[in-house]
Amino acid sequence: MPRELADILIDSGKLDAQALDRALALGRSTGERTDVVLTRLGLVSEDDMAQALAEFLGLRVARAEHYPDVPVLTGRVTPRFLREARVLPLEERETGLTLAMADPLDRYALDAMGLLIGKKIERWVAVPAELERALARLYGEGGATAEKPVADARDLYSADAARLRDRASDAPAIRAVDQMIEDATAERASDIHLEPLVDRIRVRFRIDGMLRERPAPMAAVRTAIVNRIKVMAGLNTAERRLAQDGRIRTSVRGRELDIRVSIIPVQYGESVVLRLLDKSHGPVDFDRLGFAPDLAAKLGDLLALSHGLVLVTGPVGSGKTTTLYAGLKRLNSSERKIVTAEDPIEYELPGINQTQVKPAIGFTFADVLRATLRHDPDVLMIGEIRDRETAEISVQAALTGHLVLTTLHTNDAASAVTRLLDMGIESFLLASVLRAVVAQRLVRTLCLACRAPYRPSAEEAAYAGIAPTADGQMPDFFHAVGCPACGGTGYSGRTVVAELLPVDEVVRPLILQRADWHTIARAVGAAGVRSLAADGFAKVRAGVTTIAEIVRVTRTV
Repeated sequence: MPRELADILIDSGKLDAQALDRALALGRSTGERTDVVLTRLGLVSEDDMAQALAEFLGLRVARAEHYPDVPVLTGRVTPRFLREARVLPLEERETGLTLAMADPLDRYALDAMGLLIGKKIERWVAVPAELERALARLYGEGGATAEKPVADARDLYSADAARLRDRASDAPAIRAVDQMIEDATAERASDIHLEPLVDRIRVRFRIDGMLRERPAPMAAVRTAIVNRIKVMAGLNTAERRLAQDGRIRTSVRGRELDIRVSIIPVQYGESVVLRLLDKSHGPVDFDRLGFAPDLAAKLGDLLALSHGLVLVTGPVGSGKTTTLYAGLKRLNSSERKIVTAEDPIEYELPGINQTQVKPAIGFTFADVLRATLRHDPDVLMIGEIRDRETAEISVQAALTGHLVLTTLHTNDAASAVTRLLDMGIESFLLASVLRAVVAQRLVRTLCLACRAPYRPSAEEAAYAGIAPTADGQMPDFFHAVGCPACGGTGYSGRTVVAELLPVDEVVRPLILQRADWHTIARAVGAAGVRSLAADGFAKVRAGVTTIAEIVRVTRTV
């Protein structure tokens, strides 16, 4: 790799000297270019490498929107050649051809295309994952093999070498597992579900909160696939009667992944769920999560408190932990000691003391809380209140001068109050320490490439709180259409809809009276607190999502 390219990566903060030395050593032993080794080991992401190559060579980067809707050079070039050369024609003109190249330094591929068409070629730098998705869309599935994972090792050089050597394996189970992980990463999936049926194994990806079925490997290798996952996660391959949990750390296309593995025995074998956590995507701010500006400001005010209890509620998968991480990111400073109790630790936060709960050995949330209170923390983050003991210690911590952030599984903010009272927390204690409850859901956002406007009916507009304009016209809403960019779903990504229940002069007397959730909800609604549905419909009016999505995540009957 030219020194100038390395300097670009280092100057931009995408690479450090130690990682470069590792890649140089591996490159000398394997004969591969250093830039190739860097992305395969996950030391530099493919996107960052493409940007650096483009800057170094003075070329443009090909993005998803630049790839054609129909194949270029049909009948003159085979899909097999394009896949093997890792190139894709973007546009043919009388004067030349625009060619996206995963490796713009590959003279063989460039010369072969030049001889084929007899025209001048303009090179663009392709991000390999985006190029392969375009190839699959235009020519069908095929081609690339996923990067092979490797477990942690004390000797970095040996671990790196093992990771590269593992790529040479062509065992069907290894290739099937790696391809699934790579495909899931490319499609932004949060989970991979492998479910054995009577005659096959079903593969589904959870993308934007919805499960989508994907092509399954041969049924003959399903046991080998589960065993491969167990080996990667350090689990017992001989145990098929009990549930097992583990973790895999690997890199896919230059991105470090932390994969949580859960295996349970079912009727026709073992069901496996892999939860994919991209280590390059750390905590973000409240506004980037999708909180409305006024709600984000109120959350910031809550974090400025010196003590008290702040709850984030919602069902599993509603982004509660992500919201807490956003709060910790804002609070993290040299003046505060922050301690967390988590199960599991999803992201590593430099400067914060994170503790992994281990219920299997008796190290529960309550045990962690008791121990950490002796460490003089300013802020405590508890992954979840699961029982009365944890709830009582959390309340006591908030009473004794600590800011406590935690989550609870309830359907709305008002229900969190009654849930804690039902757990045995005294009403006068809860009224004195509880500062606010945030209830949230995640809704899919419309794909900006294909969303289409429409004029809502009077019933739809009224349901969403929209009134006709002065001339009697309804404003435009948007609906999902579907295109290649969003996989035909019409949606791409998710955002938060939320409500914030402040424990103020309206709510505090109701807590002391042990009022039910319905009474509390009506009181805060009358006081002007925006509900989950109202926040969602505001996003409908802004063209972010659809009425159907808001109804799907907020309806209770």
